[in-house]
Amino acid sequence: METNSELFVGLDTSKLKISVAVADGERNGEVRFFGDISAEPASVVSMVAKLAKRGAKLHFCYEAGPTGYELYRQIIELGHCCEVV
Repeated sequence: METNSELFVGLDTSKLKISVAVADGERNGEVRFFGDISAEPASVVSMVAKLAKRGAKLHFCYEAGPTGYELYRQIIELGHCCEVV
């Protein structure tokens, strides 16, 4: 992946797991299921590191809900964009 490309990452959060989907930033970027991870902070770090290896700018997004903003803060601290909708 080019270093100036973008990757959009959608997160479906619950108390125990996070489902991850990705789409390339190009106009017709196909949405692909990346997988489920544990909601533990270490699993989030691992997932972000795997996606960052692609060299694209990462944009994360997840729905506001009972899981709060801990995930948002963690992704921001890892140096990536994150939106809570």
